[in-house]
Amino acid sequence: MRIQVKTPEQIELMRVAGRLVGETLELVAAAVKPGVTTKDLDRLAEDNIRGGGGIPSFIGVPGPITPFPATLCTSVNEEIVHCIPSDEKVLKEGDIVSIDCGAIVDGWHGDAAVTVPVGEVAPDVAELLTVTEESLWRGMAACRAGGNLGDIGHAVASYVRAQGRYGIVEGYGGHGIGTEMHMEPFIPNVGRRGSGLKLIPGMVFAIEPMINLGAPGTHELEDGWTVVTVDASPSAHFEHTVAITPEGPQVLTALEGWQERIAQLP
Repeated sequence: MRIQVKTPEQIELMRVAGRLVGETLELVAAAVKPGVTTKDLDRLAEDNIRGGGGIPSFIGVPGPITPFPATLCTSVNEEIVHCIPSDEKVLKEGDIVSIDCGAIVDGWHGDAAVTVPVGEVAPDVAELLTVTEESLWRGMAACRAGGNLGDIGHAVASYVRAQGRYGIVEGYGGHGIGTEMHMEPFIPNVGRRGSGLKLIPGMVFAIEPMINLGAPGTHELEDGWTVVTVDASPSAHFEHTVAITPEGPQVLTALEGWQERIAQLP
């Protein structure tokens, strides 16, 4: 594997892109409500990214059938990831929507995702969101120099499994990121502690657990992009871009409070 290792100065450049992504997600998440379409959210995101001096990362990404046509991936309920925003997809009370966003600033990428409830959701769905987001923080806390790549997936999976019978998506996961959106290595959401690539300062990863309320299996739809759960159960997806530094993990797409959050974790 060829892993791109960044200098401290390059990590600071990535933080600019990451902050724009974080601000965009905060803006879009606040706009989620019944009656809004996923394309409404996409337009809001594109305007904010371009207005902030960035370029949407996802537009034009090659696919098996057509390039990706939008700024966001907006995956609703049983849609796990990569769903294309649409004027026909109207959010309704009780839905959940995963909002995945990427931006480029001065050649550097940021990538993050959040799953947002639409109004009030069922208690088990609300708990799915809580568990998935916490598993992301557990995975990021494992991004420490001297550790191993397998530590990240182990941290995610061991936490999720301790919370109940959730399906951990294994065919999709995190990735290296920097001057390209998707770089080596692939980072699965399961792993064995102490195994795999040795982690060193300057590596930057997008960590992104995808957790299903039902079975872990996935199915790709005919559009070549949308991935859904095999049993139509809801799925949650959270993501941040995190840099490995001598001082510990640095979350580049979080706006505030991430230092305290990381410090509280084992």
